Amino acid sequence: MAPPPPSTISRVITLLLKIIMFAVLLASLVILVTDTATVPLTLFTESTIHFDDIYTYRHMLASIIIGLVYSLMQTGFSLYHLATGNRLITGDGAFVFDFYGDKVVSFMVATGSAAGFGATKDVKAIADAVKLDLDDYFNKAYASASLLLLAFLCAAILSVFSSYALPKVIN
Repeated sequence: MAPPPPSTISRVITLLLKIIMFAVLLASLVILVTDTATVPLTLFTESTIHFDDIYTYRHMLASIIIGLVYSLMQTGFSLYHLATGNRLITGDGAFVFDFYGDKVVSFMVATGSAAGFGATKDVKAIADAVKLDLDDYFNKAYASASLLLLAFLCAAILSVFSSYALPKVIN
């Protein structure tokens, strides 16, 4: 049996990267959205902190959702292309869409991850200074930002693949 052509192998690799990116973003979303902590205010009162109380985590949420929608859409396109051998978007438009879409989404996911790391470090330092025990809260935020960084790596690799595919079609 002959090995599959190189173009089929690269399509399968990009599909796997898109699926991994989607799964990592979904895990990051679940961790971020479930991130809460209870802080005692006085002897008889306490307050619950949610992820959306810190504005930077809202940016993380937005970048996760944008990445999820894009990766789900691109996974569908890749599955269609693998199954039929034809692209859903005909002409050079699909390659241009992949090229620019991969760039924008990778930068969005990278900024969400970087903002999450920076804000978590700064707010954790303040919480530690006033002796608040919010380690579990901040560890979940770090976990979500780490998964977002892993999703960025997938998006960056996909961006490189789309960069190589574009000149072959446009020239």
